[in-house]
Amino acid sequence: MSELHTSLTPKESGFIFPPEWHPHRATWLTFPHNESSWQGEKLAQMRPQYLAFIKAISQGENVGIIADNENLKEFIIAELSRTGVDLSKIEFIIKPTNDAWCRDHGPSFLINPETKQKMIVDWGHNAWGGKYPPFDDDNRTPSAVAEYLNLPIVNPGIIMEGGAVEFNGAGSVLTSKSCLLNINRNPHLKQAEIEKYLCDYYGVEQVLWVEGGIVGDDTDGHIDDTTRFINEDTVVACVESNREDENHEILQTNLDLLKKMRLVNGKQLNIIELPMPKEVVIDGFRTPGSYANFLICNTGVIVPVFNNPNDQVAIDILEKAFAGRKIIPLEATEIIWGQGSFHCLSQQEPLV
Repeated sequence: MSELHTSLTPKESGFIFPPEWHPHRATWLTFPHNESSWQGEKLAQMRPQYLAFIKAISQGENVGIIADNENLKEFIIAELSRTGVDLSKIEFIIKPTNDAWCRDHGPSFLINPETKQKMIVDWGHNAWGGKYPPFDDDNRTPSAVAEYLNLPIVNPGIIMEGGAVEFNGAGSVLTSKSCLLNINRNPHLKQAEIEKYLCDYYGVEQVLWVEGGIVGDDTDGHIDDTTRFINEDTVVACVESNREDENHEILQTNLDLLKKMRLVNGKQLNIIELPMPKEVVIDGFRTPGSYANFLICNTGVIVPVFNNPNDQVAIDILEKAFAGRKIIPLEATEIIWGQGSFHCLSQQEPLV
């Protein structure tokens, strides 16, 4: 690992954050062990769904697992063996961790398409506005991955979360005002300044803004629960048809904004509407269940389902939208109690 000591930004050096459908070398996960996210028996109850997630990813690429300690690593190996996972596809980094949401505290991988180089951007992590201390161990995750992979690393010096940004690979990043403009992230920065950081350190040309996020999302409105790019000019956008539902108004506002957007090339977005599940309520708590929290990996598209009346409707829409890619529905009924799903739990490392 080496710190980048240059006056050039990643963008000026030719680096970009590739879209999720770019081929992966691996997907990185931080193995869950903290009962503050899945209290009591819920941690054990969610584990079979988490292991199924690892197995699905590993059938097309490596899975890098960040484990809190050696004992946890040995436990993981035993569980994966029992589940039938090919252990040759699993890599481990042993380091202290606080929580499981690798999308937000993990490394942001950039590539230079010309030189075939790879680097890591180490954004600051403050557990979604300081909601869940401590978070210092998770904040050190990008540097640990950079050291393991012997990749150069740069630290922009501001708070940013991977679930807050969505890329088309052609110069555009999509995000939400309720999250990135929240005073609990970077109160010293105005919108234009945040946009400059996004452009400089993700290698994009424009920032597109929707308004907010869904009920139960404790991240202040991450984009990966509402709107996802599936190719350079197409998004799937969550909608709620029930006007009495709390999500209806904000998702309609987002949809109206998406319809007005123009990409770098001047094109309008192709918008595919994706229904929300019927309320996913567990122990009286409405979770942020969303079919948009899928992970695009080498094997296919891993989609969270919730034993819900709208599961098959969403699967059918995504099968049509992702023509040529396998849709892999996996149960997330226990995972979602932690207020996130498969995309939130993972961070892809591109192949170069």
